[in-house]
Amino acid sequence: MRGRRAVLMSTFITIIGTAGAVVLLLAYAMVSSGRMSADGLPYQLLNFGGAATLMINSAYHSAWPSAILNLVWSGIGVWTLSRFVARRAMARRHAAEPAPAPAHGQ
Repeated sequence: MRGRRAVLMSTFITIIGTAGAVVLLLAYAMVSSGRMSADGLPYQLLNFGGAATLMINSAYHSAWPSAILNLVWSGIGVWTLSRFVARRAMARRHAAEPAPAPAHGQ
């Protein structure tokens, strides 16, 4: 039973890694063809997701240089996505603030 579980886990990790590679390539192709903006949220989400899944795959297979590369890549993705979230929160706060009252005499 242990052997079968190991094979299933290895297959699952391979599927995750393959999906991550496809996602990264798709995102890169979309940006390169002008169909997606590199500074947009969709690209950043795809980039983070692809790097994170490749990191899992690489670590599982003890491919440490690739795992470390994708760990750093994922970290950059987390940092970038947190900036998106902060900017959106700030924009929502500013939109919710009441407009300043007009000065007297205007």
